[in-house]
Amino acid sequence: MSAIAQARPERPRARVAPSALALMASARRGLAAAESEASAAARYVAAHLAALRAAAAVVAARAEPGTTGRRRKPQSVWELLPRVEPALCEWAAFFAAGAGKRAAAEAGLSRSVSPREADDLLRDAGTFVGLAEEALGIPAQEVLPLRSAG
Repeated sequence: MSAIAQARPERPRARVAPSALALMASARRGLAAAESEASAAARYVAAHLAALRAAAAVVAARAEPGTTGRRRKPQSVWELLPRVEPALCEWAAFFAAGAGKRAAAEAGLSRSVSPREADDLLRDAGTFVGLAEEALGIPAQEVLPLRSAG
């Protein structure tokens, strides 16, 4: 039994909102795109963004609207994720810690990410996306690469 199932055994599987399903599909496409990136920086960015989309799907599916009328400081999805899915708390901290490296890679600092770091993050992002799908009770949907016509 997975950590997600152990953490929430009493939760019945509910219907997942189309917006959360779309985010999960986008996360899977992002993983597939990351695998085909030649540069380590681009691979790292794509993998991190795929994980971000998966986290956003869980938050979108589980977050409850605020009950107070006061405006609060905006929070990142990595801050919100542990509140709505405590079993993913360590993953949220892990990906939050990599946000600065992703920003550096996006800014064109190609030496900010080594090929090994990019490959490790891609593998970790794939694991995380699978756990997010499991948390939402949706079947894992591996995105297969499309063959070009011709």
